[in-house]
Amino acid sequence: MPQESALQRVFEAHFPGVALPADIAAVITRRRLADGRSLFVQGQKTTAFYAVAAGEIETRFTAAEGAVSVIENVGPPRLFGLAAFAAGQPPEYEAIARGPSEVLVFGREAYTRLMDEVPGFARALLAEFARRYDGTLRLLQAARHQGAAERFELALAQLARERGAPAGKGWVEVRATQAELARLAHVSRQTANELLGAAEQAGQVRRGRGRWLWRQDRG
Repeated sequence: MPQESALQRVFEAHFPGVALPADIAAVITRRRLADGRSLFVQGQKTTAFYAVAAGEIETRFTAAEGAVSVIENVGPPRLFGLAAFAAGQPPEYEAIARGPSEVLVFGREAYTRLMDEVPGFARALLAEFARRYDGTLRLLQAARHQGAAERFELALAQLARERGAPAGKGWVEVRATQAELARLAHVSRQTANELLGAAEQAGQVRRGRGRWLWRQDRG
């Protein structure tokens, strides 16, 4: 996908209503990663934030004893690494390419120009942070106080918000695996399969390979 098209897709997904500056592509680079290549490691201070242009980036946390927990598999056009970059703090996770992948690199110059020169960008960025924070709080609440079905419902809704693409007649297409849903909802893959089956029978979900459709207007 051409760089301008990839950037436009990122803006439409994360900063709706904000016009993409005509010359911003000149200060945003594109980086290709081979399968298994690390973009940054846990605890390494970054100099940019990123958006997936093609392929998939796995973000994962490694505990002190060596246990690895996958946080998310990030696909186009999702942003990641934004909080650590904006706060000037090392990220608490590692980002690794899963298959040949490409990312857009938003360095300090791009960030400064977007914040200082693009009308509405700062407000849209704050709204993006607020959505992510709200989603995190909902999942934390669910993990502590709600049962598997409620946690699974929240995980479905969160992925639909973050990755959803309109699919017509009230449906949103979401590219996410059953394993991702299970991790996000803190349930086993067997339980995730059972809950997906129940959601499909209820008309809430239509399943596909590596993707699913979520019905927004269930009313």
